[in-house]
Formats: sequence, C-alpha cells, structure tokens
Amino acid sequence: MRSFVWTVAFGLCVLAASAAAETYPSRPVRLIVPFPPGGSNDIVGRLIGAQLSDRLGQQFVIDNRGGAGATIGAALAATAPPDGYTLLLISASFVYNPALYKHLPYDPATAFAPVAMLGSGPVALLVYPKLPVDSIKGLLELARHQPGQLNYASAGVGSLQHLAGELFRIRANIDIVHVPYKGGGPAMMDVAAGQAQITFATYIQAVPLVKAGTLKMLGIGSATRLAVLPDTPTIAEAGVPGYEASNWWGVLAPAGTPNEILEQLHETLSEILASPETQRRFSAEGADAMPMSRDAFGRFIAAETAKWAQVVKQAGITPE
Repeated sequence: MRSFVWTVAFGLCVLAASAAAETYPSRPVRLIVPFPPGGSNDIVGRLIGAQLSDRLGQQFVIDNRGGAGATIGAALAATAPPDGYTLLLISASFVYNPALYKHLPYDPATAFAPVAMLGSGPVALLVYPKLPVDSIKGLLELARHQPGQLNYASAGVGSLQHLAGELFRIRANIDIVHVPYKGGGPAMMDVAAGQAQITFATYIQAVPLVKAGTLKMLGIGSATRLAVLPDTPTIAEAGVPGYEASNWWGVLAPAGTPNEILEQLHETLSEILASPETQRRFSAEGADAMPMSRDAFGRFIAAETAKWAQVVKQAGITPE
C-alpha cells in the first residue's frame, strides 16, 4: 500500500511539473542585468527581453543590478527560486570574475544552468594616430625596441580592456605598461591625446573615434575577420597567434530550473537570434549572433573561465 501511495505521489509531482512547464510563463519574468543602464550589456538585455515578451506573451522585466564587477546581480540570481521566473544576462566578466574575486557569494560552476549563448563582439586594438606604426607587426617591433616605454590604457584594473591588454602582452612576449583609468571613455581619450599609446576597446566603442581619425585601429580580437571590416586583420593573423578577446553575452538560470523551461527558453532564444532584425541589431553593436546548444554554451563558459584564469595568474592581477 505504501509503495502504491508513493507511486501515485511521484506521478502527481511529474504531472504538476509538466503542467507548469506547459503553461510557462504564466506571469512576468525578471531578467537581471548586472550592469547599470545604457551600456552594451543593458542594450542586449533589453533587445532580448522585448522579443521574449513578444513571443512568450508575458513581460520580461529588465532588473539592472550593477556593482562589484557584476557579482551583485549574479549573486541575486544565484539565490532566486529555480522556477524560470528569474534569469541572468551574463557577459565576459562572468568568466574572469572567479579568478579576480577569491570569495564570490556564489559558485559560478554550480549555481547556474546554461540557457543560451547570444552573441559576441571583439575588442579592437587601437593606437595613438601619430605613433609611427601602421600594423600590429610594426607595433610589436616598436615595443621590442623600446621595452617598457609604451603604455596601454584600460577602463580599470580587472576590466575586459585590462585583460585583453595582458593577453596581448603575454602572447606577444613584449614589455608594455598598463595604465588604468576610471572607464573606457577616459582611457580612449587619453590615447587619442597621446598620453598613452595603446588601448583595447570593443569595436562598437572604437568606431566613432576611428572614423574621426582620433584613434587608429590595427586589428580586432575575433577568431575571423568581421564582415564589416574585411580589410582589418585579426590580431592573431597579424602577428600574435592564438590571440582572441571579445565581449559576449548569454543567459543563465538558477541551477535546478526545470529542464522543460530551460529548453523552451533556449528554443525561443534560438528563433530570436535567427531573425534578421536581431542580427541587424547585433551588427549595429559591432557583434554577431552566436547560437549554440545549451551543452556547447556550458563548455564555452568552462573554456573561457580557464583561459582568463591563466591570464589573471600570469599577469598577477588583483582587483582594486
């Protein structure tokens, strides 16, 4: 009799979970963006959130929770009920934060389930226009003739620009000096003024200054050339083999979220990424949509985490 009761109870639980997944979402969903409004992460979050709302018939509410290198928002998502009604937008910072912050309030390897990779936008290697180089090869030769004399500016210690610069320094085996600023804008402006000679910024950030002639772009950090920049080489092909540095975006859910809900969200996001409008919007941000399976996204996160942990270790980076 007891066995029969447990069998019936288990069956009812399965039916309840299935019914919940079939009706998902039945109320608004919170999409945590762990950055302030206005930046590329917020733009991508709002783009995806609006299209999820249209396709799934419930509002996906953007909840900006910036601070502490995106760890505040991530911690909030990690402790949310695993019911599909709280999601987290992540970017490249998610994979290098474990190496920078030794006591995160969550375990990035176990606290989340991958939902979908969204897109990726490479960094651009930019130099002071009057620097006497016209290629990455020329920059490397200059750096080797003047060790410790060239500076690269970043948005701050532990920023993507900082890590991209350190990856370049390590892979190229050159001696260039890091100068941190309080934001990517001030860093680029000081390079434009000649106070520093090199910087790394996302392609979309660089476009206005490159077009104005106040910065010179020598290469991009993607694995292949951008369609919009067919004549601009990748940093890897131009003299730094294996170099790749990009900002990217994806969606996670708290661990334990029902698989049916994760699959529904993944399928819907895959449809969104395939739409011409989404691809046009990503292109406008200097990025490409990058659909992949949930398992592949999980492997991508693990590989990126290991890669940037090695860079942080080799460079001896500690957050301020």
